[in-house]
Amino acid sequence: MKLLFMIGNAAVGKMTVGQELAKITGLRLFHNHVTIEPVIEVFGRFNSTVIKRLRQVIFEEFAKSDNYGMIFTFMWAFDMQEDWDYVEWVKSIFEPYGTEFYYVELVASREVRMQRNVTENRLKNKASKREIEESNARLVRDDEKYRLESYEGEIPFENYMKIDNSELAPEVVARMIKERFDL
Repeated sequence: MKLLFMIGNAAVGKMTVGQELAKITGLRLFHNHVTIEPVIEVFGRFNSTVIKRLRQVIFEEFAKSDNYGMIFTFMWAFDMQEDWDYVEWVKSIFEPYGTEFYYVELVASREVRMQRNVTENRLKNKASKREIEESNARLVRDDEKYRLESYEGEIPFENYMKIDNSELAPEVVARMIKERFDL
């Protein structure tokens, strides 16, 4: 089993690259909005407790399945200890099954991310992003509130790569990841 954490700031391309990587590797894509959107629909707001519990069930069942592996997208605030703890918690679910872990951090400028924030694919898969003005404001607020890009050498994990995908097509980035980790 393989678990690839696709991390990066809002609208950096985690889901889109994950979709392309899933096509060429056999890894299944679990992008973070798969659990966020239904919770917002039912509760009328973001509810982190419910989202975490839903993800836990998916992680537990997937970890013991015979699937090749999973791509999990996650917006990691590197200045928040609870996000570091969350990654370790997810890993702890998969570790008993001999899972190999991979980490891909995507980075792009705010200008590029603002353009990507309104793409057809993003809006189709993420209903909560369809209120463009609010979504853009949230992207800027998150940039100001959290540190969503790692420092050089900060990520201590083996099997880690950082890609500035500002000017790279998702298919190209997916091939880079596949080749680097022999997926």
